[in-house]
Amino acid sequence: MWKTIRSSKVLHTLAMFGAALLFCAQAALADPLDGPRAEGLVGERYDGYAQVRDQSASGSVQGLVRTINRQRRDFYERIAKQENVSSAEVGKVYANKIFQSAPRGYWFLGQNGQWVRKF
Repeated sequence: MWKTIRSSKVLHTLAMFGAALLFCAQAALADPLDGPRAEGLVGERYDGYAQVRDQSASGSVQGLVRTINRQRRDFYERIAKQENVSSAEVGKVYANKIFQSAPRGYWFLGQNGQWVRKF
């Protein structure tokens, strides 16, 4: 039951900040990560963060992923603090939104540590 209450609270958070989350989700799927995602160099994780998949990715791609993840972390922490939930919970909900709106061919890392490609 506690998990249900926490999940409901996170869903309530998303309802309250739906416009901001939608905007951020669209921004997360737009440039600048589109190219590296399409090439399979970068994927999205189950926790709402991006990850370099191919270690041959350039330093600029790796730096971009670090920058995007810092921005996402700040956003998750801000929402979590406002709604008194963990930033990890917010990140997981956000990860689901990213997956839902991602085009086919993007890579996703599951909690089991396995990469899967969206088809």
